[in-house]
Amino acid sequence: MTSGLRGFINRLTATDSELDAEELQRDSAKCGAVPAGQCRRGQVVSVSGRLRTVAYTPRTNLPTLEADLWDGSDVVTLVFLGRRSIAGIEPGRQLTARGRVAIRDDRKVIYNPYYELEAPR
Repeated sequence: MTSGLRGFINRLTATDSELDAEELQRDSAKCGAVPAGQCRRGQVVSVSGRLRTVAYTPRTNLPTLEADLWDGSDVVTLVFLGRRSIAGIEPGRQLTARGRVAIRDDRKVIYNPYYELEAPR
């Protein structure tokens, strides 16, 4: 079987979430972002994907807005310290974020990332 035919058959049998993950990974690679699955603690990276969840987390002294960015390979949590909300940061929104990766509770986190929202599709 040729690779073209094999790819066609794989696309026919793939679930919607698998196809979505592949599309996100392709889009992420096009803009030169590092796949979230390859990010390591201490690296300064650019990650690109779709926001899955956005939650305001009241802390004792510092409000925090947390958003899970999924690029099809893994999730990176973007943490905006001192913020209750940010215009445009909402579930389903595509964006590219840059910053240093940290690990918190076995999760990849970027604190106060620089980010660019993509136009809604």
